[in-house]
Amino acid sequence: MADGKAEVSIDRSPDEVWKVVREFGGLDEWMPGVETCTVDGDVRTIGTMGIQVKEQLRTIDDGARRISYSVIESPMGNLESHLATIAVDPEGSGSHVTWSVEVVPDELLALFVPIYEGSVVELKKKIEG
Repeated sequence: MADGKAEVSIDRSPDEVWKVVREFGGLDEWMPGVETCTVDGDVRTIGTMGIQVKEQLRTIDDGARRISYSVIESPMGNLESHLATIAVDPEGSGSHVTWSVEVVPDELLALFVPIYEGSVVELKKKIEG
C-alpha cells in the first residue's frame, strides 16, 4: 500500500473551511475537472472528462473535521484499494487542510496525489475568494 498527501494553509477559520469540505456532494463547486457530482445515500458519482467515478463515504466527523471516502467504481481496472481522508485543523488564525490517500497498487499513488494537490489549491482559492 502506498500513501501520500496534499496540504494547504487557508486564511479562514477551520469551521468556515469545514463547511465546504464536509459537503460530500459539493466537489463540482471547487474540485478541478469535476463536471458533475451527485449523491445517492452514501455514494457519490463524479462525472469528469467523460467518465464516471463512484466513491463511498466511509466516515464523517464534524468534531474532528475529518471526512473519509473510498473509490468503489472507476475505469481504473487495477484499483484494488483506496481510502482518502480530508482533515481540517486549526493553524494560527486560519486552517491547515490535509488530503491524504492510501492506495493499492502503489503505482496509482502517482495518479491521485497530483489530483489532490491541484484540488487543495482550488479549495483555497474558493474559500479565500
